[in-house]
Order: sequence, then C-alpha cells, then structure tokens
Amino acid sequence: MAIEITNNYGAYENTYATQKKTVEKTEGKESGVTTSTVELKTSTPGKTRTEQIKTGYSNVNDYSKYLQDKYSYMNTGTTSMQGVPTTVSVSSAFLKKCMNDPEKAAYLEENLAAIPDCAASSVANCYGTLTNLSYMVDANGNISIAISGTSDPDGRIARENAERKAKEQKAKEEKLEKKRAEEKEQEERLAEMRAKRKAESEALQSHEITVVGNDVRDLTEKLVEAMANPNSATVSATAGFDVKV
Repeated sequence: MAIEITNNYGAYENTYATQKKTVEKTEGKESGVTTSTVELKTSTPGKTRTEQIKTGYSNVNDYSKYLQDKYSYMNTGTTSMQGVPTTVSVSSAFLKKCMNDPEKAAYLEENLAAIPDCAASSVANCYGTLTNLSYMVDANGNISIAISGTSDPDGRIARENAERKAKEQKAKEEKLEKKRAEEKEQEERLAEMRAKRKAESEALQSHEITVVGNDVRDLTEKLVEAMANPNSATVSATAGFDVKV
C-alpha cells in the first residue's frame, strides 16, 4: 500500500495574510537575524499557538541549523515517529526563500511543527500497519506526503496465501498428471485395437482352390479338406478339374 498526497503552497499563501502575524520583533545575536513572534495554526482545528521564528539569515546552512535545532527531524535522513521510519525533507531552494521572508518562514515552521502530530494521526487512523512515512517540501513550498504500509504486519496472511497457492498448484499438477495418464492409457488401448485389427485383417485372406482329378467324389473330399485348412492344402492351383466317367 503506498499513497502520496500533495498540498499547494499558493493556497496557503493567499490566506496567510489574514492571520495575526508579527507581534514583536527583537534583534538576535546573529548579524541581521530578526526574531518575530507570530501566531501559528496547530493540528487542532481553530486553535493557534504563539511561536518565535527567526529570519534574516545570510546563508542557507545557518538557517538550516536553526531549524534543525527546533525540528531535529528536518533534513537529517531517516528518523522514527511513532515507531515508523520517517523522513522530512525541505528543498534548499525553498529554505533560501524562507530565510529572509517571515511569511514563508512562518508557513514552513507551522508545517514542520505539525508533522509529529500528523504522523501520530496517520499511524492511529490508517488501515493496516504503516511501514514508512515521508514528508517533502519542494522548491515552491508544495508539500508531498507519501506513506507505505501493510495489512499483514506479522506475515500471517502472506503465509496463508502462499499455502493456498501451493495447494492449488499441487492440485493443478495432479489433475494434469491424471489427464496425461488417461491420455496415455487411451493411446495404448487404441494401439492395441489397431494391432488386433491388423492381425485380424491379415488372417482374413482370400483363397482360391482348384482340385484336379478323375473322381468327383474324391475331388469333393479333397476340396472340403482344402477349404478347412487352405494353408496346408496340397492341391494343384490350375484352373478347372477333370471328371472322368
């Protein structure tokens, strides 16, 4: 099971201007870095929280380090949330856009902060068992979430399916073997019948017997004897016979 969902940053950007944003600004220790106190949405609908965010960084590495101090799971490879391997990746191009833009920075931190609760909700409510979670923010701030999971975490269904398929395959092979045996038996019967018919055909030969002599009674006896056993008849094969009075 694998599902991917993408959220467009533009839709958020259009509504963000209506939120209560900067409440207070103070100069940070870093040169040019500004700390802003903002109201950010939470995972609970309609509920916000006050958060301090920093912008004004001169390079992406410093800004990334600041974010990773707050959100240790960002751009640090695979981590674990709710026991599920999870990756959170933010494009360097989008980090560059956020590091000097409080509005984009607030959007990014709002979503980074929400990820652990969202991961917990995914684990609790998704069908089956999650095996992987991935959150990706592209160069334009669009967020893609990909999840992978299984409905058979202990492998029981897989084993049962494998056993069922093995039984079906065995039954199929046995049926095929039985069919082959029946076909072989039928071929043997046909071969036997052909051999028998051939033998009978060879036995049914035509015989023409002629007996020659001068006594019709004696010739008749010889003819009857010859007809009874034509293969051993020792009679002349010439046409007609001579009857003397």
